[in-house]
Amino acid sequence: MKRDNIIIGSRGSKLALIYAEKVKNELSKVFSGKIEIKKIITTGDENQKDRLSSLGGKGLFSSNIEKELKEGKIDLAVHALKDMPSFETIGLKTNCFLKRNSPNEILISKNKKFIDLEKGSIVGTSSFRREYQLKNIRSDLNYKLIRGNVDTRIRKLEDNEYDAIILSKAGIESLNLQEKITEEFTVEKLIPCAGQGIIAIQCREDDNEIKKLLENINDQETRTVAKAEREVLKVLEGDCDTAVGVYAKSNGKKIDLLTELFSVDGKSRYFIKKSLQKDNIESTSRMIGEELKLKSKGSYKN
Repeated sequence: MKRDNIIIGSRGSKLALIYAEKVKNELSKVFSGKIEIKKIITTGDENQKDRLSSLGGKGLFSSNIEKELKEGKIDLAVHALKDMPSFETIGLKTNCFLKRNSPNEILISKNKKFIDLEKGSIVGTSSFRREYQLKNIRSDLNYKLIRGNVDTRIRKLEDNEYDAIILSKAGIESLNLQEKITEEFTVEKLIPCAGQGIIAIQCREDDNEIKKLLENINDQETRTVAKAEREVLKVLEGDCDTAVGVYAKSNGKKIDLLTELFSVDGKSRYFIKKSLQKDNIESTSRMIGEELKLKSKGSYKN
């Protein structure tokens, strides 16, 4: 490569910086120059009280970083794929992914599994998807919005603001907080959001040097399942207000796809499970999204 240094843009949270360091470590295996990490404050980090959908959606965690990328202040951006909007920002490209971490959801409580929580217990979650999924299992609990980084959420639990909280296993493992986990849910029981557990790397679409370099650290299996999940999400125009679960798993020459969509009030659930051929995964995943959309026609907003 002609350049002798690379600047990675990242959110400044502890977890985001761990993800950025993972990318830096992988890049250092294929790039001999200097690699820096630049912390960028995002709107989503500034406001940690309100529901993301009321503030403008997933772009709150990526727009400031993308702005610096487009302006050439950084060379690439590292994101948690689940926090990225469904559609790519013009002029940018997200086509490189590290090997997927666990996509599963976990419960942290004071030593009580979900089924054993007392009636009326307060369960903290930041998404409508998780809330509606859990209500389908136990409607006798109180589900309350929780925002903030992982440490903040655990502290709120310990301060008795909540009786239990739901988080992604990938974040907990990356922070080495596995001992806090009370219960782990299978992807069949709680279908994760599209991209959960995946670290995505974004660059400028016209930066051929960086794109070529990133191919050396891309995990092809993760790229395939990420595309499948995000194509379903694009059809549903999924954002923070859309309660949708999408999970794709590689199975030889096929992809096993689990999808579900809830109505606006969470009372109706639409579910599709299918195996798709990898060679035309984008188009077939879109078809699944259309089928799910048709099933739920008139019961949710997009």
